[in-house]
Amino acid sequence: TLGGKRHHDVQLVGAYSILAGMIAEMATGEGKTLTAGLAAAAVALAGTPVHVVTVNDYLAKRDAELIMPLYKAVGLSVGTVIEGMELGERQRAYDCDITYCTNKELAFDYLRDRMVLGQKSGDLRLRLDALASPKSRMGELRLRGLHFALVDEADSVLVDEARTPLVISGQAKSENDPATITFALDLARSLEADRHYRVMPDERRIGITMPGRDEIAERSKGRPGPWKSRVMREELVRQALSAIHLFHRDEDYILFEGKVQIVDPSTGRRSKDRSWSDGLHQMIETKEGLELSEQRITIARMTYQRFFRRYGRLAGMTGTASHVAGELWRVYRLPVAKIPTHKPSRRVYRDDAVLPTAEQKWRRIVERTRELHALGAPVLIGTGSVAQSEMASAELTKAGLPHEVLNAAQDAQEAAIVGRAGELGRITVVTSMAGRGTDIPLGPGAAEKGGLHVIMSERHEARRIDDQLAGRAGRQGEPGHIEAILSLEDPLLADDGPTILKRLAGPISVLFAEAGRRLAITLAQKHAERLHAKMRMALLKSDKNSQKTLAFAGRSE
Repeated sequence: TLGGKRHHDVQLVGAYSILAGMIAEMATGEGKTLTAGLAAAAVALAGTPVHVVTVNDYLAKRDAELIMPLYKAVGLSVGTVIEGMELGERQRAYDCDITYCTNKELAFDYLRDRMVLGQKSGDLRLRLDALASPKSRMGELRLRGLHFALVDEADSVLVDEARTPLVISGQAKSENDPATITFALDLARSLEADRHYRVMPDERRIGITMPGRDEIAERSKGRPGPWKSRVMREELVRQALSAIHLFHRDEDYILFEGKVQIVDPSTGRRSKDRSWSDGLHQMIETKEGLELSEQRITIARMTYQRFFRRYGRLAGMTGTASHVAGELWRVYRLPVAKIPTHKPSRRVYRDDAVLPTAEQKWRRIVERTRELHALGAPVLIGTGSVAQSEMASAELTKAGLPHEVLNAAQDAQEAAIVGRAGELGRITVVTSMAGRGTDIPLGPGAAEKGGLHVIMSERHEARRIDDQLAGRAGRQGEPGHIEAILSLEDPLLADDGPTILKRLAGPISVLFAEAGRRLAITLAQKHAERLHAKMRMALLKSDKNSQKTLAFAGRSE
Protein backbone atom coordinates (compact mmCIF):
# COMPACT_ATOMS: atom_id res chain seq x y z
CA THR A 1 0.00 0.00 0.00
CA LEU A 2 1.01 3.64 -0.50
CA GLY A 3 -0.53 6.26 1.77
CA GLY A 4 -3.57 4.04 2.21
CA LYS A 5 -3.72 3.20 -1.50
CA ARG A 6 -3.36 -0.38 -2.66
CA HIS A 7 -2.07 -1.23 -6.11
CA HIS A 8 -4.80 -2.60 -8.35
CA ASP A 9 -4.27 -5.89 -10.18
CA VAL A 10 -4.06 -4.07 -13.53
CA GLN A 11 -1.25 -1.90 -12.15
CA LEU A 12 0.68 -5.04 -11.21
CA VAL A 13 0.19 -6.32 -14.77
CA GLY A 14 1.39 -2.96 -16.12
CA ALA A 15 4.51 -3.05 -13.94
CA TYR A 16 5.27 -6.59 -15.10
CA SER A 17 4.97 -5.47 -18.74
CA ILE A 18 7.46 -2.66 -18.11
CA LEU A 19 9.91 -5.08 -16.45
CA ALA A 20 9.58 -7.29 -19.54
CA GLY A 21 10.76 -4.39 -21.73
CA MET A 22 7.40 -3.31 -23.18
CA ILE A 23 5.31 -0.19 -23.54
CA ALA A 24 2.38 -0.62 -21.13
CA GLU A 25 -0.68 1.00 -22.72
CA MET A 26 -2.88 1.99 -19.79
CA ALA A 27 -5.97 4.15 -20.18
CA THR A 28 -5.81 7.67 -18.79
CA GLY A 29 -6.57 7.80 -15.08
CA GLU A 30 -5.52 4.19 -14.42
CA GLY A 31 -2.63 5.18 -12.14
CA LYS A 32 0.43 4.99 -14.36
CA THR A 33 2.43 6.91 -11.73
CA LEU A 34 1.93 4.14 -9.15
CA THR A 35 2.61 1.49 -11.81
CA ALA A 36 5.93 3.16 -12.68
CA GLY A 37 6.88 3.15 -9.00
CA LEU A 38 6.57 -0.64 -8.78
CA ALA A 39 8.69 -1.26 -11.88
CA ALA A 40 11.33 1.35 -11.00
CA ALA A 41 11.69 -0.03 -7.46
CA ALA A 42 12.12 -3.60 -8.73
CA VAL A 43 14.88 -2.61 -11.17
CA ALA A 44 16.65 -0.32 -8.66
CA LEU A 45 16.63 -3.07 -5.99
CA ALA A 46 18.55 -5.24 -8.46
CA GLY A 47 21.31 -2.58 -8.43
CA THR A 48 20.56 -0.90 -11.78
CA PRO A 49 20.33 2.93 -11.87
CA VAL A 50 16.85 3.96 -13.10
CA HIS A 51 15.81 7.07 -15.01
CA VAL A 52 12.05 7.74 -14.91
CA VAL A 53 11.51 10.12 -17.82
CA THR A 54 8.48 12.36 -18.18
CA VAL A 55 7.44 15.33 -20.31
CA ASN A 56 7.74 18.35 -17.98
CA ASP A 57 9.26 19.52 -14.69
CA TYR A 58 5.89 19.70 -12.93
CA LEU A 59 5.16 16.00 -13.57
CA ALA A 60 8.71 14.95 -12.64
CA LYS A 61 8.47 16.68 -9.24
CA ARG A 62 4.89 15.59 -8.61
CA ASP A 63 5.49 11.92 -9.43
CA ALA A 64 8.73 11.71 -7.42
CA GLU A 65 7.03 13.17 -4.33
CA LEU A 66 3.99 10.91 -4.70
CA ILE A 67 6.01 7.66 -4.85
CA MET A 68 8.72 8.74 -2.37
CA PRO A 69 7.20 6.83 0.62
CA LEU A 70 7.27 3.56 -1.34
CA TYR A 71 10.91 3.98 -2.31
CA LYS A 72 11.97 4.98 1.20
CA ALA A 73 10.15 1.97 2.65
CA VAL A 74 12.38 -0.37 0.64
CA GLY A 75 15.56 1.66 1.22
CA LEU A 76 15.92 3.36 -2.17
CA SER A 77 17.10 6.92 -2.73
CA VAL A 78 15.25 9.24 -5.15
CA GLY A 79 16.46 12.34 -6.99
CA THR A 80 14.75 14.85 -9.25
CA VAL A 81 16.37 16.81 -12.08
CA ILE A 82 14.58 19.95 -13.23
CA GLU A 83 15.47 23.04 -15.22
CA GLY A 84 17.89 25.49 -13.60
CA MET A 85 19.75 23.03 -11.31
CA GLU A 86 23.51 23.46 -10.87
CA LEU A 87 26.11 20.79 -11.70
CA GLY A 88 26.46 19.56 -8.10
CA GLU A 89 22.70 19.20 -7.62
CA ARG A 90 22.40 17.26 -10.88
CA GLN A 91 25.24 14.91 -9.93
CA ARG A 92 23.62 14.17 -6.56
CA ALA A 93 20.26 13.52 -8.23
CA TYR A 94 21.76 11.16 -10.83
CA ASP A 95 23.70 9.35 -8.09
CA CYS A 96 20.41 8.25 -6.51
CA ASP A 97 18.98 4.80 -7.15
CA ILE A 98 16.04 6.32 -9.05
CA THR A 99 16.08 9.69 -10.82
CA TYR A 100 12.97 11.49 -12.08
CA CYS A 101 13.70 13.88 -14.92
CA THR A 102 12.34 15.29 -18.19
CA ASN A 103 13.44 13.96 -21.55
CA LYS A 104 14.94 17.36 -22.41
CA GLU A 105 17.07 17.75 -19.24
CA LEU A 106 18.26 14.14 -19.44
CA ALA A 107 19.27 14.28 -23.10
CA PHE A 108 21.06 17.61 -22.73
CA ASP A 109 22.95 16.37 -19.66
CA TYR A 110 24.10 13.40 -21.76
CA LEU A 111 25.27 15.74 -24.53
CA ARG A 112 27.14 17.92 -22.02
CA ASP A 113 28.88 14.79 -20.69
CA ARG A 114 29.83 13.83 -24.26
CA MET A 115 31.40 17.26 -24.68
CA VAL A 116 33.38 16.81 -21.43
CA LEU A 117 34.63 13.39 -22.55
CA GLY A 118 35.31 14.31 -26.17
CA GLN A 119 36.84 11.43 -28.14
CA LYS A 120 38.90 10.26 -25.15
CA SER A 121 36.12 8.45 -23.31
CA GLY A 122 37.47 4.94 -22.76
CA ASP A 123 36.90 3.47 -19.29
CA LEU A 124 40.61 2.80 -18.70
CA ARG A 125 41.58 6.34 -19.73
CA LEU A 126 39.00 7.84 -17.35
CA ARG A 127 40.27 5.71 -14.46
CA LEU A 128 43.84 6.80 -15.14
CA ASP A 129 42.67 10.45 -15.26
CA ALA A 130 41.03 10.02 -11.86
CA LEU A 131 44.24 8.54 -10.38
CA ALA A 132 46.42 11.26 -11.89
CA SER A 133 44.38 14.25 -10.72
CA PRO A 134 41.70 14.81 -8.08
CA LYS A 135 40.10 17.30 -10.50
CA SER A 136 39.74 14.88 -13.38
CA ARG A 137 36.98 14.86 -15.98
CA MET A 138 35.14 12.27 -13.86
CA GLY A 139 34.22 15.07 -11.46
CA GLU A 140 32.52 17.02 -14.25
CA LEU A 141 30.25 14.21 -15.41
CA ARG A 142 26.57 14.30 -14.52
CA LEU A 143 25.33 10.82 -15.50
CA ARG A 144 26.54 7.38 -14.44
CA GLY A 145 25.64 5.96 -17.83
CA LEU A 146 22.47 4.96 -19.69
CA HIS A 147 21.29 1.83 -17.88
CA PHE A 148 17.48 1.65 -17.63
CA ALA A 149 14.94 4.24 -18.78
CA LEU A 150 11.25 4.08 -17.95
CA VAL A 151 9.58 6.62 -20.24
CA ASP A 152 6.23 8.03 -19.13
CA GLU A 153 4.01 9.32 -22.00
CA ALA A 154 6.24 7.17 -24.22
CA ASP A 155 4.51 8.01 -27.50
CA SER A 156 5.02 11.73 -26.89
CA VAL A 157 8.73 11.38 -26.00
CA LEU A 158 9.71 8.59 -28.41
CA VAL A 159 7.49 9.48 -31.38
CA ASP A 160 6.15 13.05 -31.28
CA GLU A 161 9.49 14.46 -30.13
CA ALA A 162 11.55 12.17 -32.39
CA ARG A 163 12.21 14.90 -34.97
CA THR A 164 13.06 17.56 -32.38
CA PRO A 165 16.82 18.17 -32.67
CA LEU A 166 18.72 18.29 -29.39
CA VAL A 167 21.24 21.05 -29.99
CA ILE A 168 23.77 22.58 -27.63
CA SER A 169 24.71 25.87 -29.19
CA GLY A 170 26.87 28.87 -28.51
CA GLN A 171 26.32 32.50 -29.33
CA ALA A 172 27.84 33.87 -32.50
CA LYS A 173 27.73 37.20 -34.25
CA SER A 174 24.88 37.18 -36.75
CA GLU A 175 26.02 36.66 -40.30
CA ASN A 176 23.42 39.15 -41.53
CA ASP A 177 22.80 42.69 -40.33
CA PRO A 178 19.29 44.04 -39.66
CA ALA A 179 19.20 45.83 -43.03
CA THR A 180 19.89 42.57 -44.88
CA ILE A 181 17.16 40.71 -42.97
CA THR A 182 14.66 43.55 -43.50
CA PHE A 183 15.35 43.66 -47.25
CA ALA A 184 14.94 39.85 -47.46
CA LEU A 185 11.52 40.10 -45.79
CA ASP A 186 10.44 43.00 -48.04
CA LEU A 187 11.59 41.10 -51.14
CA ALA A 188 9.79 37.95 -49.97
CA ARG A 189 6.52 39.87 -49.45
CA SER A 190 6.71 41.24 -53.01
CA LEU A 191 6.96 37.79 -54.64
CA GLU A 192 3.89 36.08 -56.08
CA ALA A 193 2.76 32.74 -54.68
CA ASP A 194 2.72 29.82 -57.17
CA ARG A 195 4.62 31.94 -59.71
CA HIS A 196 7.78 32.77 -57.76
CA TYR A 197 7.50 30.23 -54.95
CA ARG A 198 5.37 27.34 -53.70
CA VAL A 199 4.32 26.79 -50.09
CA MET A 200 4.26 23.16 -48.91
CA PRO A 201 2.76 23.49 -45.40
CA ASP A 202 2.43 19.74 -44.77
CA GLU A 203 6.21 19.38 -45.28
CA ARG A 204 6.98 22.76 -43.63
CA ARG A 205 8.92 23.76 -46.73
CA ILE A 206 9.14 26.56 -49.30
CA GLY A 207 10.18 25.85 -52.90
CA ILE A 208 11.49 28.69 -55.08
CA THR A 209 10.67 28.37 -58.80
CA MET A 210 12.91 29.33 -61.74
CA PRO A 211 10.98 32.60 -62.32
CA GLY A 212 11.41 33.24 -58.60
CA ARG A 213 15.17 32.77 -58.80
CA ASP A 214 15.33 35.17 -61.74
CA GLU A 215 13.25 37.75 -59.87
CA ILE A 216 15.47 37.48 -56.75
CA ALA A 217 18.60 37.88 -58.89
CA GLU A 218 17.13 40.93 -60.62
CA ARG A 219 16.05 42.59 -57.37
CA SER A 220 19.45 41.88 -55.74
CA LYS A 221 21.57 43.57 -58.40
CA GLY A 222 24.06 46.02 -56.95
CA ARG A 223 23.48 44.95 -53.33
CA PRO A 224 26.56 43.99 -51.29
CA GLY A 225 27.50 40.98 -49.17
CA PRO A 226 25.33 37.83 -49.35
CA TRP A 227 23.23 39.24 -52.21
CA LYS A 228 26.15 38.68 -54.61
CA SER A 229 25.96 34.88 -54.08
CA ARG A 230 23.09 33.02 -55.72
CA VAL A 231 22.99 30.34 -53.01
CA MET A 232 23.08 32.83 -50.11
CA ARG A 233 20.49 35.25 -51.51
CA GLU A 234 18.04 32.44 -52.33
CA GLU A 235 18.49 30.94 -48.86
CA LEU A 236 17.86 34.37 -47.29
CA VAL A 237 14.62 34.78 -49.25
CA ARG A 238 13.57 31.18 -48.52
CA GLN A 239 14.02 31.80 -44.80
CA ALA A 240 12.06 35.05 -45.10
CA LEU A 241 9.23 33.27 -46.93
CA SER A 242 9.23 30.58 -44.23
CA ALA A 243 9.02 33.22 -41.49
CA ILE A 244 6.04 34.82 -43.26
CA HIS A 245 4.07 31.78 -44.47
CA LEU A 246 5.04 28.80 -42.28
CA PHE A 247 5.60 30.26 -38.80
CA HIS A 248 2.67 32.10 -37.25
CA ARG A 249 2.34 34.00 -34.00
CA ASP A 250 0.20 32.27 -31.34
CA GLU A 251 0.50 28.98 -33.22
CA ASP A 252 4.20 28.17 -33.68
CA TYR A 253 5.46 30.80 -31.24
CA ILE A 254 4.28 33.48 -28.83
CA LEU A 255 5.70 36.86 -27.88
CA PHE A 256 6.60 36.65 -24.20
CA GLU A 257 8.49 39.36 -22.30
CA GLY A 258 9.60 40.94 -25.58
CA LYS A 259 11.02 37.70 -26.99
CA VAL A 260 9.98 35.09 -29.53
CA GLN A 261 9.38 31.84 -27.63
CA ILE A 262 8.70 28.60 -29.52
CA VAL A 263 5.53 26.66 -28.65
CA ASP A 264 5.94 22.88 -28.68
CA PRO A 265 3.28 21.57 -31.10
CA SER A 266 2.70 18.28 -29.26
CA THR A 267 2.47 19.65 -25.70
CA GLY A 268 1.34 23.26 -26.25
CA ARG A 269 4.00 24.50 -23.83
CA ARG A 270 6.61 27.23 -24.26
CA SER A 271 10.15 26.07 -24.99
CA LYS A 272 11.97 28.89 -23.25
CA ASP A 273 15.53 27.97 -24.21
CA ARG A 274 14.94 26.86 -27.81
CA SER A 275 15.50 28.92 -30.94
CA TRP A 276 15.33 28.25 -34.66
CA SER A 277 18.64 27.89 -36.45
CA ASP A 278 20.18 29.23 -39.68
CA GLY A 279 18.94 32.77 -39.08
CA LEU A 280 15.21 31.84 -39.09
CA HIS A 281 14.77 33.03 -35.49
CA GLN A 282 16.19 36.46 -36.40
CA MET A 283 13.86 36.62 -39.43
CA ILE A 284 10.85 36.06 -37.19
CA GLU A 285 12.10 38.61 -34.64
CA THR A 286 12.43 41.21 -37.43
CA LYS A 287 8.97 40.29 -38.77
CA GLU A 288 7.57 40.99 -35.29
CA GLY A 289 9.55 44.24 -34.87
CA LEU A 290 11.69 42.93 -32.01
CA GLU A 291 15.36 43.46 -31.20
CA LEU A 292 17.56 40.80 -32.79
CA SER A 293 18.95 38.10 -30.51
CA GLU A 294 22.36 36.54 -30.98
CA GLN A 295 22.53 33.90 -33.70
CA ARG A 296 23.39 30.41 -32.45
CA ILE A 297 26.04 28.03 -33.72
CA THR A 298 25.79 24.27 -33.13
CA ILE A 299 28.34 22.72 -30.75
CA ALA A 300 26.70 19.32 -30.16
CA ARG A 301 23.63 17.75 -31.75
CA MET A 302 21.50 14.61 -31.39
CA THR A 303 17.92 13.35 -31.81
CA TYR A 304 15.73 11.59 -29.25
CA GLN A 305 15.58 8.58 -31.56
CA ARG A 306 19.34 8.12 -31.40
CA PHE A 307 19.58 8.98 -27.69
CA PHE A 308 17.02 6.52 -26.30
CA ARG A 309 18.30 3.69 -28.50
CA ARG A 310 21.55 3.89 -26.50
CA TYR A 311 20.00 2.70 -23.21
CA GLY A 312 20.89 -0.78 -22.05
CA ARG A 313 17.20 -1.39 -21.28
CA LEU A 314 14.23 0.70 -22.34
CA ALA A 315 10.53 0.50 -21.43
CA GLY A 316 7.63 2.87 -21.02
CA MET A 317 3.95 3.53 -20.57
CA THR A 318 1.27 5.73 -22.10
CA GLY A 319 -2.45 5.80 -22.72
CA THR A 320 -2.13 6.05 -26.51
CA ALA A 321 0.46 3.71 -28.04
CA SER A 322 -1.62 1.45 -30.30
CA HIS A 323 -1.67 3.90 -33.22
CA VAL A 324 2.16 3.90 -33.38
CA ALA A 325 2.85 0.34 -32.20
CA GLY A 326 4.54 -0.55 -35.49
CA GLU A 327 6.86 2.44 -35.35
CA LEU A 328 7.80 1.80 -31.70
CA TRP A 329 8.82 -1.73 -32.67
CA ARG A 330 10.75 -0.73 -35.82
CA VAL A 331 12.70 2.09 -34.15
CA TYR A 332 13.14 0.93 -30.53
CA ARG A 333 12.19 -2.78 -30.61
CA LEU A 334 9.50 -2.07 -28.01
CA PRO A 335 6.30 -4.15 -28.18
CA VAL A 336 3.04 -2.64 -26.86
CA ALA A 337 1.07 -4.44 -24.14
CA LYS A 338 -2.54 -3.26 -23.80
CA ILE A 339 -3.56 -3.31 -20.11
CA PRO A 340 -7.28 -3.62 -19.25
CA THR A 341 -8.97 -0.94 -17.13
CA HIS A 342 -9.61 -1.42 -13.42
CA LYS A 343 -13.25 -0.38 -13.79
CA PRO A 344 -15.47 -0.43 -16.91
CA SER A 345 -15.33 2.84 -18.84
CA ARG A 346 -18.39 5.11 -18.62
CA ARG A 347 -17.07 7.58 -21.19
CA VAL A 348 -19.74 8.55 -23.77
CA TYR A 349 -18.76 9.68 -27.29
CA ARG A 350 -21.14 11.74 -29.41
CA ASP A 351 -20.89 11.73 -33.21
CA ASP A 352 -18.62 14.42 -34.65
CA ALA A 353 -20.37 17.54 -35.94
CA VAL A 354 -18.57 18.97 -38.99
CA LEU A 355 -19.80 22.37 -40.23
CA PRO A 356 -18.92 23.98 -43.58
CA THR A 357 -17.35 27.14 -42.07
CA ALA A 358 -15.39 28.13 -38.96
CA GLU A 359 -18.01 30.79 -38.14
CA GLN A 360 -20.75 28.15 -38.03
CA LYS A 361 -18.50 25.89 -35.94
CA TRP A 362 -17.90 28.51 -33.25
CA ARG A 363 -21.60 29.38 -33.19
CA ARG A 364 -22.40 25.68 -32.54
CA ILE A 365 -19.68 25.39 -29.85
CA VAL A 366 -21.03 28.43 -28.01
CA GLU A 367 -24.61 27.08 -28.21
CA ARG A 368 -23.55 23.67 -26.90
CA THR A 369 -21.47 25.21 -24.12
CA ARG A 370 -24.42 27.39 -23.07
CA GLU A 371 -26.65 24.29 -22.88
CA LEU A 372 -24.17 22.39 -20.71
CA HIS A 373 -23.43 25.43 -18.53
CA ALA A 374 -27.16 25.88 -17.87
CA LEU A 375 -27.24 22.28 -16.61
CA GLY A 376 -24.26 23.00 -14.33
CA ALA A 377 -21.94 20.52 -16.08
CA PRO A 378 -18.18 21.29 -16.20
CA VAL A 379 -17.00 21.91 -19.79
CA LEU A 380 -13.46 21.61 -21.23
CA ILE A 381 -13.04 23.12 -24.72
CA GLY A 382 -9.93 21.84 -26.52
CA THR A 383 -8.22 24.00 -29.15
CA GLY A 384 -5.19 23.44 -31.39
CA SER A 385 -3.19 26.62 -30.75
CA VAL A 386 -2.88 29.72 -28.60
CA ALA A 387 -4.61 31.75 -31.35
CA GLN A 388 -7.56 29.35 -31.45
CA SER A 389 -7.86 29.36 -27.65
CA GLU A 390 -8.00 33.18 -27.69
CA MET A 391 -10.66 33.02 -30.43
CA ALA A 392 -12.71 30.60 -28.34
CA SER A 393 -12.34 32.92 -25.35
CA ALA A 394 -13.53 35.90 -27.40
CA GLU A 395 -16.62 33.99 -28.61
CA LEU A 396 -17.49 32.86 -25.07
CA THR A 397 -17.01 36.39 -23.73
CA LYS A 398 -19.29 37.74 -26.47
CA ALA A 399 -21.91 35.20 -25.38
CA GLY A 400 -21.55 36.22 -21.72
CA LEU A 401 -20.22 32.81 -20.60
CA PRO A 402 -17.64 32.98 -17.74
CA HIS A 403 -14.55 30.87 -18.40
CA GLU A 404 -10.81 30.41 -17.87
CA VAL A 405 -8.10 29.94 -20.52
CA LEU A 406 -5.07 27.66 -20.24
CA ASN A 407 -2.47 27.98 -23.00
CA ALA A 408 1.28 28.59 -23.39
CA ALA A 409 0.85 32.21 -22.30
CA GLN A 410 -0.71 31.14 -18.95
CA ASP A 411 1.34 28.00 -18.23
CA ALA A 412 2.42 29.28 -14.81
CA GLN A 413 -1.20 28.90 -13.58
CA GLU A 414 -1.61 25.42 -15.11
CA ALA A 415 -2.06 23.40 -11.91
CA ALA A 416 -4.58 25.85 -10.42
CA ILE A 417 -6.69 26.10 -13.60
CA VAL A 418 -6.70 22.33 -14.20
CA GLY A 419 -7.59 21.68 -10.56
CA ARG A 420 -10.78 23.76 -10.90
CA ALA A 421 -11.83 22.50 -14.37
CA GLY A 422 -14.03 19.68 -13.00
CA GLU A 423 -16.15 21.88 -10.73
CA LEU A 424 -19.88 22.42 -11.34
CA GLY A 425 -20.57 25.00 -14.05
CA ARG A 426 -16.89 25.60 -14.80
CA ILE A 427 -15.90 26.36 -18.43
CA THR A 428 -12.21 25.96 -19.31
CA VAL A 429 -10.56 26.58 -22.69
CA VAL A 430 -7.31 24.66 -23.19
CA THR A 431 -4.65 23.82 -25.77
CA SER A 432 -3.00 20.39 -25.96
CA MET A 433 -0.92 21.25 -22.85
CA ALA A 434 -3.85 19.98 -20.76
CA GLY A 435 -3.78 16.64 -22.57
CA ARG A 436 -1.01 14.70 -20.82
CA GLY A 437 -0.39 13.81 -17.21
CA THR A 438 -3.03 16.19 -15.85
CA ASP A 439 -5.76 14.77 -13.63
CA ILE A 440 -8.98 16.81 -13.55
CA PRO A 441 -10.87 15.81 -10.38
CA LEU A 442 -14.66 16.12 -10.49
CA GLY A 443 -16.13 18.59 -8.01
CA PRO A 444 -19.04 17.71 -5.70
CA GLY A 445 -22.18 17.04 -7.74
CA ALA A 446 -20.37 17.04 -11.12
CA ALA A 447 -20.79 13.28 -11.58
CA GLU A 448 -24.58 13.67 -11.37
CA LYS A 449 -24.36 16.15 -14.29
CA GLY A 450 -22.64 13.56 -16.51
CA GLY A 451 -19.08 14.33 -15.40
CA LEU A 452 -16.65 16.43 -17.42
CA HIS A 453 -17.79 17.32 -20.95
CA VAL A 454 -14.91 17.66 -23.43
CA ILE A 455 -15.61 19.61 -26.62
CA MET A 456 -12.87 19.38 -29.30
CA SER A 457 -12.87 22.37 -31.62
CA GLU A 458 -10.46 20.77 -34.12
CA ARG A 459 -8.66 17.52 -34.84
CA HIS A 460 -4.91 17.40 -34.26
CA GLU A 461 -2.38 15.97 -36.70
CA ALA A 462 -2.32 12.73 -34.70
CA ARG A 463 -5.30 10.82 -33.30
CA ARG A 464 -3.25 10.12 -30.18
CA ILE A 465 -3.30 13.80 -29.18
CA ASP A 466 -7.09 13.83 -29.59
CA ASP A 467 -7.30 10.68 -27.46
CA GLN A 468 -5.19 12.30 -24.73
CA LEU A 469 -7.57 15.27 -24.56
CA ALA A 470 -10.58 12.94 -24.53
CA GLY A 471 -8.91 11.05 -21.68
CA ARG A 472 -9.40 14.00 -19.34
CA ALA A 473 -13.03 12.87 -19.02
CA GLY A 474 -14.37 9.59 -17.64
CA ARG A 475 -11.29 8.59 -15.65
CA GLN A 476 -11.31 5.57 -13.29
CA GLY A 477 -14.88 4.61 -14.15
CA GLU A 478 -16.27 8.12 -13.66
CA PRO A 479 -18.87 9.46 -16.10
CA GLY A 480 -17.67 11.71 -18.92
CA HIS A 481 -18.74 12.97 -22.34
CA ILE A 482 -16.66 13.71 -25.45
CA GLU A 483 -17.77 15.40 -28.65
CA ALA A 484 -16.01 17.11 -31.55
CA ILE A 485 -17.43 20.20 -33.28
CA LEU A 486 -15.30 20.83 -36.38
CA SER A 487 -15.35 22.66 -39.72
CA LEU A 488 -13.96 22.24 -43.25
CA GLU A 489 -11.92 25.43 -42.61
CA ASP A 490 -9.94 23.87 -39.74
CA PRO A 491 -6.12 23.92 -40.20
CA LEU A 492 -5.91 20.12 -40.51
CA LEU A 493 -7.79 20.24 -43.82
CA ALA A 494 -7.42 23.85 -44.97
CA ASP A 495 -3.64 24.12 -44.40
CA ASP A 496 -2.17 20.65 -44.00
CA GLY A 497 -4.53 18.44 -46.01
CA PRO A 498 -3.48 17.00 -49.39
CA THR A 499 -4.36 19.27 -52.33
CA ILE A 500 -6.74 16.78 -53.94
CA LEU A 501 -8.70 16.44 -50.66
CA LYS A 502 -8.97 20.24 -50.28
CA ARG A 503 -10.52 20.42 -53.75
CA LEU A 504 -12.90 17.54 -53.12
CA ALA A 505 -13.96 18.53 -49.59
CA GLY A 506 -16.61 20.99 -50.82
CA PRO A 507 -18.26 18.64 -53.38
CA ILE A 508 -18.05 15.71 -50.92
CA SER A 509 -19.88 17.73 -48.26
CA VAL A 510 -22.57 18.78 -50.77
CA LEU A 511 -23.15 15.23 -52.02
CA PHE A 512 -22.93 13.42 -48.69
CA ALA A 513 -23.75 16.21 -46.21
CA GLU A 514 -22.19 15.87 -42.74
CA ALA A 515 -21.06 12.25 -43.24
CA GLY A 516 -18.97 13.44 -46.21
CA ARG A 517 -17.46 16.26 -44.16
CA ARG A 518 -16.53 13.80 -41.40
CA LEU A 519 -14.86 11.59 -44.01
CA ALA A 520 -12.82 14.54 -45.32
CA ILE A 521 -11.51 15.35 -41.81
CA THR A 522 -10.67 11.68 -41.13
CA LEU A 523 -8.75 11.33 -44.41
CA ALA A 524 -6.82 14.57 -43.74
CA GLN A 525 -5.79 13.31 -40.28
CA LYS A 526 -4.61 9.97 -41.66
CA HIS A 527 -2.64 11.79 -44.37
CA ALA A 528 -0.89 13.91 -41.71
CA GLU A 529 -0.06 10.83 -39.60
CA ARG A 530 1.44 8.99 -42.59
CA LEU A 531 3.45 12.02 -43.66
CA HIS A 532 4.94 12.60 -40.20
CA ALA A 533 5.76 8.89 -39.78
CA LYS A 534 7.54 8.98 -43.14
CA MET A 535 9.55 12.04 -42.06
CA ARG A 536 10.56 10.37 -38.77
CA MET A 537 11.75 7.24 -40.57
CA ALA A 538 13.72 9.40 -43.04
CA LEU A 539 15.41 11.12 -40.09
CA LEU A 540 16.28 7.76 -38.53
CA LYS A 541 17.79 6.59 -41.80
CA SER A 542 19.77 9.84 -42.05
CA ASP A 543 21.03 9.33 -38.48
CA LYS A 544 22.23 5.81 -39.29
CA ASN A 545 23.97 6.96 -42.47
CA SER A 546 25.63 9.79 -40.57
CA GLN A 547 27.00 7.36 -37.98
CA LYS A 548 28.39 5.10 -40.70
CA THR A 549 29.97 8.00 -42.60
CA LEU A 550 31.66 9.43 -39.52
CA ALA A 551 32.62 6.07 -37.98
CA PHE A 552 36.30 6.62 -38.76
CA ALA A 553 36.29 9.59 -36.34
CA GLY A 554 34.57 7.83 -33.46
CA ARG A 555 31.17 9.15 -32.37
CA SER A 556 29.13 11.44 -34.54
CA GLU A 557 27.73 13.69 -31.80
